[in-house]
Amino acid sequence: MTGSEPLSMDEEYAMQESWRADSDKCTFIVLAKDPQAGPGGCDIYDNSQMVGDVNFFLNGSDGPHEAELEVMIAEAGASGKGIATEVLALMMHYAVNDAAVTDFVARIKETNDASIHIFRDKFGFVETERSRAFKEVTLRRSADAGLCAVLDQHAAGAARVEYNAALAAPPAAA
Repeated sequence: MTGSEPLSMDEEYAMQESWRADSDKCTFIVLAKDPQAGPGGCDIYDNSQMVGDVNFFLNGSDGPHEAELEVMIAEAGASGKGIATEVLALMMHYAVNDAAVTDFVARIKETNDASIHIFRDKFGFVETERSRAFKEVTLRRSADAGLCAVLDQHAAGAARVEYNAALAAPPAAA
């Protein structure tokens, strides 16, 4: 996890709805791949396959084209399988190509070695500050040609599927 906290399913739906209406935010729900499934690897309307989410938001204070990234793989059985790396690459690819993002920032709990490793070692983010008050580290990376080449490699095998809310089943009652 980056700076986000775990949410209940109802809280997740409420957050997704609020983010859908905000043009400065973007979120992708992360679904488990089904090796038996065809193209896309899963049923995007099957909520039982949700394992986390990945988000960016344009906060404007650090620059008009800087996106703050967050990723959460909440299901224990999905951790450590490269899912966070894959979805971050796809989210950054989307941010650069569809939202004109030129710079990225991630604020991560200083004890979250796995997330720090992904941003620093997989994508070349550099530590720019540490907050003792929030016990987090800030990492930044420009969307330069080197990063874009890495993101293009990750996205080459991905299929873009647009979500259609009319096809989705309503959330189950709690």
